[in-house]
Amino acid sequence: MTAETASAPHIPVLLREVVAALAPKSGETIVDGTFGAGGYTRAMLDQGAFVVAIDRDPTAIEAGQALVDASGGRLRLVHGRFGALAEHLDDLGIAVVDGVVLDIGVSSMQLDRAERGFSFRNDGPLDMRMSADGPSAADIVNTASENELARILWVYGEERHSGRIARAIVDDRKLQPFTSTRQLAGLLERLSGRGRDDIHPATRTFQALRIAVNGELDELVEALGAAERVLRPGGRLVVVTFHSLEDRIVKRFFAERSSRGGGGSRHAPIERAEAPTFTLVAKGAVEAAEDEIAANPRSRSAKLRAGIRTEAPARALDAAALGLPDPKPRKAGRR
Repeated sequence: MTAETASAPHIPVLLREVVAALAPKSGETIVDGTFGAGGYTRAMLDQGAFVVAIDRDPTAIEAGQALVDASGGRLRLVHGRFGALAEHLDDLGIAVVDGVVLDIGVSSMQLDRAERGFSFRNDGPLDMRMSADGPSAADIVNTASENELARILWVYGEERHSGRIARAIVDDRKLQPFTSTRQLAGLLERLSGRGRDDIHPATRTFQALRIAVNGELDELVEALGAAERVLRPGGRLVVVTFHSLEDRIVKRFFAERSSRGGGGSRHAPIERAEAPTFTLVAKGAVEAAEDEIAANPRSRSAKLRAGIRTEAPARALDAAALGLPDPKPRKAGRR
């Protein structure tokens, strides 16, 4: 039985480009760090690869069992964080791999299920937890201070009206706690209206809360460092992002890793240059072709960046240098 016999309800973004960048071969071991509905995994299996697929969402793991059964023993599904992919591989007795692919952000499968609370377009509980445990979006909205909320919305959502939205949330929750996506989206529509473009006024706030709930950017940084450690020389890392915060981190990672490290300036020269750990597959980001955008509008914002692992040892990871933002409120000081 082949992987194609398992159902594939969702078409993954930039699938052709991901396969081209990974260039998987029969017998190679590939890590799909963000399994989701299994689109990338299925493509790797069809190329003859052995796949270790990771997802923190228990519903994704449950839904993926049909693909495990269809894989002929070439798929291992792991329930866990992709930032801990090195530990997951160690648990499986795998020291090095030939490729790693990461599709960052929320999956269409999660967005489509109102009960998961990711989408403002469908009414459901204000949840947004990928792993279905820990504090929910409702917990943050109902307990964080006004300053904390404003900072989260500004840093993770790049929301220009973060202060005004945070004040309105705090005022409204005094009368009634926020429990549903429709309730929060309604507040945002009341504050901003529908707007002059296609961007719903709830878009940036929901993005910010989702990232905060799931620690997505911290996970991304950890996964990049882990991938560098587990890839063999010649192995490939492919990352697909959907908004500027994610892409900025990945762009800086590949730029720093494909040059001789050490920083330095005329005031503080480089003390010890480190050899590049990656060479770039392509200069700049790869974006979706017009035919894919027409068929799947979600792909419009997708960017793919990829690198090939060199023989140089892995470097220490500096999250701040990669642009990982700090959501903690800043202390008062001079303006």
